[in-house]
Amino acid sequence: MGIVDGKVAIVTGAASGIGRAAARVFAREGARVLIADVDTDDLEETAALVAEVGDAPLVQPTDVTDESAVAAMLDTALARWGRIDCAFNNAGVSDGTAAFEDLSRESWDRMIAVNLTSVFVCMQHEIRQMKAQEPVDGFRGAICNTSSGAGIIAAPGLPHYTAAKHGVLGLTKSAAQELFGAGIRVNAVCPGMTASKMTAAFAAEDNDITRAIMKRLPGGRMGQPEEIAEAAVWLCSPRASFVSGEAMLVDGSQVSR
Repeated sequence: MGIVDGKVAIVTGAASGIGRAAARVFAREGARVLIADVDTDDLEETAALVAEVGDAPLVQPTDVTDESAVAAMLDTALARWGRIDCAFNNAGVSDGTAAFEDLSRESWDRMIAVNLTSVFVCMQHEIRQMKAQEPVDGFRGAICNTSSGAGIIAAPGLPHYTAAKHGVLGLTKSAAQELFGAGIRVNAVCPGMTASKMTAAFAAEDNDITRAIMKRLPGGRMGQPEEIAEAAVWLCSPRASFVSGEAMLVDGSQVSR
């Protein structure tokens, strides 16, 4: 049996990177998985990769900035399985660097909408459902949000990304304190630099900053999506039964606190 055997899991941002890896780990560990992303082509590729290691997932194209789409995502999972045990709110975007005073309002609004407000909206819908369902082994559900090392220390040239990822930790901790007594755990993973499509896009925007970051990485390498995914799935599993409100750094000690 896997560590989430028989659980129902939702993964947003599942078309690539950490989300894709997490969908595979959830399935490998016995969960039934709904994968969601706005990128429909890569989402289908994820579905095929998930099916290699577990049950074929439900595929739900979803724009997490659209609350009606978020509601439909949950409704799809509930129609098939009747409950939601695990939610990995992972969808996010990156951006090029800018001086604080030069950052456009458009870039700010997009970053906050995708990387922070969507997490809040997803959590609201997930929590309502988890509160309404019967507990299993003492818990009604577990939520893991993707923050970042930039949720703990500032990322240079990325005030909007830093603000959004700090905000995700605020949401995580607030919900964790409120909900543990109701049988719902809420945690976050804080990845360091991770080899993914998003990181590649950021590197293409500013090679100088990327090189500077790479020089500071202990061990001189980025993390792999699978390394972040393993932590997220563990946080959603019964093995983390007394862990809630945690901001788990998964960064090879890039941020030491």
